[in-house]
Amino acid sequence: MSNDYSDIQISSSMPKPWEEEESFNDVLYEWMSRAPWLLISGALHFVLFLIVAAIPWSVFEKSPDQNVEASIEQPPPEVIEEEEEEPEEIEEEETEEEPIIEEFEVSDHNETDTNEEYESSEGNDSNADSPFDSNNSNAVLGIGGGAGGKYGGRFGGSRNLRAAGGTGTEQAIKDGLEWLKNHQDEDGRWDSDEFFKHDDGDQSDRADVGDPNSDVGLTGLALLAFLGDGHTMTRGAYKDVVTKGVKWLAKEQDKETGLFGEAIGQHFLYDHAIATLAMCETYYIDKSIILKTKAQKAINYIGQARNPYGAWRYAVPPDGDSDTSVTGWMIFAMKSAQEGKLKIDEEAYTAAIQFFDEMTDEGTGRVGYTERGSPSSRVPGMNQEQYPTDSGEALTAVSLLCRFFLGQNPDDNPVMKDHAELLLRRLPKWEPEKFGCDMYYWYYGSYAMFQMGGKYWKEWNKSMKPAVVESQRTDGGKVYKGSWDPVGPWGYAGGRVYSTATMVLCLEVYFRYAKVLGAR
Repeated sequence: MSNDYSDIQISSSMPKPWEEEESFNDVLYEWMSRAPWLLISGALHFVLFLIVAAIPWSVFEKSPDQNVEASIEQPPPEVIEEEEEEPEEIEEEETEEEPIIEEFEVSDHNETDTNEEYESSEGNDSNADSPFDSNNSNAVLGIGGGAGGKYGGRFGGSRNLRAAGGTGTEQAIKDGLEWLKNHQDEDGRWDSDEFFKHDDGDQSDRADVGDPNSDVGLTGLALLAFLGDGHTMTRGAYKDVVTKGVKWLAKEQDKETGLFGEAIGQHFLYDHAIATLAMCETYYIDKSIILKTKAQKAINYIGQARNPYGAWRYAVPPDGDSDTSVTGWMIFAMKSAQEGKLKIDEEAYTAAIQFFDEMTDEGTGRVGYTERGSPSSRVPGMNQEQYPTDSGEALTAVSLLCRFFLGQNPDDNPVMKDHAELLLRRLPKWEPEKFGCDMYYWYYGSYAMFQMGGKYWKEWNKSMKPAVVESQRTDGGKVYKGSWDPVGPWGYAGGRVYSTATMVLCLEVYFRYAKVLGAR
């Protein structure tokens, strides 16, 4: 029995299976099972090593300046007091000022202003020629005759004329404006029958005076001459002249009705229309709110003076009569107002066209005064020998120019070419002994034929130089130099102020307005 138990004890002292030592194969197997993770770990450590190796450790080193002990006090920097520079005097550029009429007072403006910005470019022969030079056919008519914008090239460098000296037309404009400036009253008006008060010596026997009731119209006409050359209340060498003139017109306007001047005589609506045209054109350019109010009132009065469904003549309220001459001035005043965004009665344009059609002789194209094809009104008592009925086409010219500004085109309306043909048959000619110097006709004719362009303007243009430029007075000093003798059929009514302002306007035809219908 004992032997059996001893065997059992011996077997129990042997190592259990889980206590057996790991063999080499077991260890190798375990390492092989862990190999992928070791490779990944090794790769990560290698990448980390590369990153660490790429760091520029020099940035962490102290610079020599940083090794200096902070306890060493540096001497304070020397303060250098700079001398204060005296501020340079800066010349203020002249800026355009808005004219303000407060209780009929106009703000003052600087007296000096150069004309250099308006000078024409040298070397351009087509632009350098004056419109009334005999060798000039205005090759630039296709671009509006050198004019840009509704009011032409009067304010831009593209214009080909300046009243800045020289000869020919330029000098004629300058001299004409100088004469007008020298004969303006201190209060701003142009005095029709006493303008000579500005001349030295006894001038009481002058025979070149006009109607004493025409000051409003003449002042408006003179202002248009200055405006036409680019002088306004805020710019140009004559801005003080323009400012005084506008100021005087403003004082003469009735605050309630809007009428400029007084309803005296038969022709006060002529004066009102011309003054309104000047006021509207000044407002269009200078944009004064006070001027806007006055211009609008003047236009409202024109609307009240028109015959219902008709045109204009002398009566306010209207009495049914109309004539081509007054109607022409009214149309241009309204067109200027419309350009300035004032309120107008556009039905008046349609009525005016209908009236011009009624006054036009279909056989000849001649436009009548108060009846179809009738001659222009002339000095009472003038007979046929003194002034033949076919010697002038003033009202035909009025109709032609108005038709352009009312949007009609000679290519679509053949009667306009009939008008122009009549004007070609009666070109301007200086004939004072025959009352042939119809400056009213020349004014409208010049602007109408310029709009026609082509052969019409070329022929008219050539005749205007001897008729206008060469007839200007170059003698007489301040008394006469720069003016025109009032020898035309209406010289007795307007006098020397009328003739001079009208002829200056004729000379400005080339740049005062752009081509209304574009290139022709």
